[in-house]
Amino acid sequence: MTKKNADIGLIGLAVMGENLVLNMESKGFTVAVYNRTTSRVDSFINGRGKNKNFIGTYSVKELVNSLEKPRKVMLLVKAGKPVDDFIDQLIPYLDKGDIIIDGGNSHYPDSIRRTSYVESKGLLYIGTGVSGGEEGALLGPSMMPGGSSKAWPEVKEIFQGIAAKVEDGTPCCSWVGNDGAGHFVKMVHNGIEYGDMQIITEAYHIMKDLLGMNHDEMHDVFKAWNLGDLDSYLIEITRDILGYRDEDGEPLVEKILDTAGQKGTGKWTGVTALDLGIPLTLIGESVFSRCLSAQKDQRVNASKLLSGPSIEFNGSREGFLLDLEKAVYGAKLVSYAQGFTLLREAAKEFNWELNYGAIALLWRGGCIIRSAFLDKIKEAFDLNPDLDNLLIDPYFMKKVMDVQNSWRRVSSASLSNGIPIPAITSALTYFDGYRSERLPANLLQAQRDYFGAHTYERIDRPRGEFFHTNWTGRGGDTASSTYEV
Repeated sequence: MTKKNADIGLIGLAVMGENLVLNMESKGFTVAVYNRTTSRVDSFINGRGKNKNFIGTYSVKELVNSLEKPRKVMLLVKAGKPVDDFIDQLIPYLDKGDIIIDGGNSHYPDSIRRTSYVESKGLLYIGTGVSGGEEGALLGPSMMPGGSSKAWPEVKEIFQGIAAKVEDGTPCCSWVGNDGAGHFVKMVHNGIEYGDMQIITEAYHIMKDLLGMNHDEMHDVFKAWNLGDLDSYLIEITRDILGYRDEDGEPLVEKILDTAGQKGTGKWTGVTALDLGIPLTLIGESVFSRCLSAQKDQRVNASKLLSGPSIEFNGSREGFLLDLEKAVYGAKLVSYAQGFTLLREAAKEFNWELNYGAIALLWRGGCIIRSAFLDKIKEAFDLNPDLDNLLIDPYFMKKVMDVQNSWRRVSSASLSNGIPIPAITSALTYFDGYRSERLPANLLQAQRDYFGAHTYERIDRPRGEFFHTNWTGRGGDTASSTYEV
């Protein structure tokens, strides 16, 4: 029987909102629902929500009045201005201590700003990442809440009740940090997702064009990979996709136009990394690969004008597939290593107390990048909470050393045959750069000082002392001021 007042209200009955409230109701919560197009409320109440504990409402005021105090209103609407518009519509009807929750894919600076704004009105704010897509929303997503810490005890039961659970029953939901921390962690999750997907598509490209494998053979390889170190949701669905046939019996994947879409979270991750000075090379390449794929007409034209080497593979297919599995693992490790390095830098920049092991646990179930890999990341941060980079954790250090020769063979063979693998190769280049005691940036600094008097430090002098050389004899001794981007 529906309660007189609801435990939580939700605005936005699109795919994610509809499935999330069905999840909430199935866990024993009564939910009030509202949609700007009110006919959708009727459709839901008389459709998937029929005879269940939902309260249909037809205005923001009616929604708020239908809630238990402290009121909790969750927004699952398009990111950007619609979120701000609904916040301003809600505020006049809410009382001190009531909570506004944004569960969309908002940019973390917006969540920082909104937390401050909502708190200035005497209310509380949560910006939470919700990952897992339609199925995750219905059956249990990964949730990454941040914002006003006082709001967490009020929503914890609901959030952890609906979140995905791992084998031991632990919910994939815990408090991340203040203001924009939740949406920042979700952004990095999505960046790693971009990287993982690109690595997998490159492996598929190698199997198909270099090794000449058919779809049944590729299906079997991904099925085997999903039983080992690469066990993950994305490997699992790739297995299924490669085994799926269209009505005519042909592989459906080959009938899909090769132009990738994106909604911006990968780009945000890359831009933020540039702002914070973190080398997020693999994820950046993954974003640019989608951009290149979108230039379909240009690529079709270029394919008629530009040629590369003839593809020829004469080695052992079985041996190369073992190498490829290891190359995918090495690249995947770099994707996570770069993502967690970005989280560490953001924690310093925004004064967030992020628990990196706990974040890894949030991603073990419900979300797109869920994998067995994440348990090892949790163990790495348990061993050393101040770990600078996953590549120097003892477990992952041994792993990356074990796979690097295979990684190099795959990269060499692909490049020699003209098969583009930007994510796999950029990850290897990052590994080689990170392990280098000395890089050629000394020459770069000399160049900067030559043309712009930007100064340099010397290896035979203490760090922090800057020098300028009059390289041509025509310049003066005045140096440019130093600053860091």
